[in-house]
Amino acid sequence: MLLDRFLHDTAQRFPDKAALVCGSRRASYAELERHTNALAHALRALGLLRQQRVAIHHDNSIETVEAIFATLKASGVFVTVNPQAKPDKLAFLLNDCGVRVLMVGARALAAAAHELASCPQLQHVVVLDQEADAETVALLQQAGRQVHRLDTLRAAHAPSLPGNRNISLDLASLIYTSGTTGRPKGVMLSHANMDAVSGSICTYLQSQASDVILSALPLAFGYGLYQVLTAFRTGATVVLEKQFLYPYQYIEQLKKERATTLPLVPTISALLLNLKELDARDFASVRCITNAAQAMPASHVDRWRRLLPQARFYSMYGQTECARVSYLPPELVDAKPTSVGIAIPDTEAWIENEQGEVVTAADQPGELIVRGPHVMLGYWNRPEETERALRPGRYPGERELRTGDLFRQDADGYLHFVARKDELIKTAGERVGPREVESALYEMQAVREAAVIGVPDDVLGSAIKAFVALHDGASLTQAEVIKHCQRRLEKFMVPKHVAFVAELPKTASGKISKIGLA
Repeated sequence: MLLDRFLHDTAQRFPDKAALVCGSRRASYAELERHTNALAHALRALGLLRQQRVAIHHDNSIETVEAIFATLKASGVFVTVNPQAKPDKLAFLLNDCGVRVLMVGARALAAAAHELASCPQLQHVVVLDQEADAETVALLQQAGRQVHRLDTLRAAHAPSLPGNRNISLDLASLIYTSGTTGRPKGVMLSHANMDAVSGSICTYLQSQASDVILSALPLAFGYGLYQVLTAFRTGATVVLEKQFLYPYQYIEQLKKERATTLPLVPTISALLLNLKELDARDFASVRCITNAAQAMPASHVDRWRRLLPQARFYSMYGQTECARVSYLPPELVDAKPTSVGIAIPDTEAWIENEQGEVVTAADQPGELIVRGPHVMLGYWNRPEETERALRPGRYPGERELRTGDLFRQDADGYLHFVARKDELIKTAGERVGPREVESALYEMQAVREAAVIGVPDDVLGSAIKAFVALHDGASLTQAEVIKHCQRRLEKFMVPKHVAFVAELPKTASGKISKIGLA
């Protein structure tokens, strides 16, 4: 099935039902259907062709969801970009996958205008919220870019359903994830990939049209995106928070909208559980809690279980390359608190040792391999990295995903995460390539050597720690390092800890030894 059918089909069944709630705004399924149809016609009128890329760089909002589904209905490929991404990184992503249309907020557009003017394949910019300032518009127009207002484009086209020219094998989305080289990689996901995994998620979560999902997870990442996809598939309502800044406001929305489903990451969990006036009565409507990011501390799980005995708690594991791999049935949470369970429906997952042999003995670590219809098509323009991640599968033409993560199976066959094989750090639900952080550190003239690792953290799962060696006679403070990183990097990439050392440990070949640092 094509993903845009999730919205269209549900709009026929529940036209007047709230599909999205954002603050005081509400949008019904019928309204979203009309708006996305008109915007899809507008995109085609701008010249968007089948399988061309549309980037969406905006906070969680009704307009962001409209942009996603309008792109799909126009037979395009949507590329959601982290709203925290700096202008140079935004420009890199646009150039990397040849984006033709950028949908963006006015403030982010003004900040990135100079970088966007140098993106050769970018033709159109659609402003999703307020009017773009005249200086920004003039700069982009001088560079040959056309700037449009979302509401103006929609109003100029009929809300009739456009004919989608794609089939389920075609590309639906590129989701960028950090790479070990420091360059973000575009994970290519087809309509069939995303249809398969969203259906599997709905099956094991027992999703219902009556669900109300309260999500502060960014739509630019898989965990947040699939909250909307699974809801639109079933006819549920999504209450979108722009970001998780005010826990009390979050709880007020929970009570007001009577949320039934809470997708959490350890950071959000910790902030909620630290509230002094936390009252189980505020969560009376909740029937399901999920965690698919960094493993949640067992103490958090225990407290949620005691606070909300009526709710089912799902510990899950996944990667952007396939969205989900496994889930722990809620009835086993107390018996296996450190497990991420068994393979999701219509998926196979197993462990192999370094010789490529299947590990059958209990508690023997090895790399997790995944087989299923949700495994990505590959990385955009990264053939070598695709070759490393995807290997020939069981049958001709099929490919299996090497996750790069070490797991073990207990005696009952349930999976337990051990460690990452590569250097990627998973912090606050995000994947961070150390080299990107190290590159930012090396921009500081005082820095001679720098290395970044992840260290255990009860809230973040792993916190980023930077080790810095300075040039002779140079001086820096931790506050100066962090302030520099805040200017150059997304919030979740900024080191929490900075250690100054005279010399970084080296291997025999002279490379920095991160094992020595750890």
